[in-house]
Amino acid sequence: MEFTSHTQGREAALIELFRSTFAASEGSAEGTLISNLVRKLLADTPAEDLIACLAEDQGELLGACLFSRLSFAQDGRSVFLLAPVAVTHQRQRTGIGQQMLNQGLELLRQQGMDAVLTYGDPNFYQRVGFRPISSADVCPPLPLRQPQGWLGQSLTTQPLSQLKGPSHCVNALHDPAFW
Repeated sequence: MEFTSHTQGREAALIELFRSTFAASEGSAEGTLISNLVRKLLADTPAEDLIACLAEDQGELLGACLFSRLSFAQDGRSVFLLAPVAVTHQRQRTGIGQQMLNQGLELLRQQGMDAVLTYGDPNFYQRVGFRPISSADVCPPLPLRQPQGWLGQSLTTQPLSQLKGPSHCVNALHDPAFW
């Protein structure tokens, strides 16, 4: 298996990966919602605010995860938000997702990022180092429907500490449907 961060020219394949993966697990409406999110992330997010990690095997796209900048008004640390993540339905539960996320986290470390946050299933994301965080310590961009899914990790040798001020996500994610 190979990992890459190159998305240029692969936008249609990525959008379809997310559509089909989410449609298979959560229904066609969710597949449409997430594929539209990916389309907007790829088209509208400045390159310096978006990092991708793709998993491939012999040229076949097996999975992808996207990290976008999350800014805090009173905190200068470099923080990214992991969302969304997909592994093709046929290859789920084979370790591809964990390998891909570990590669993506290492890429963020190499680029000097300080922390990464996500909003999802704690049981899955804790396998790659995410821990529950409080909305009081790390303010999400929009109100959370399931606060137990607000997770984070430091990408440095220091533990993740409070991030100061309100946060702002990229435009594609600034929608209550994702929170």
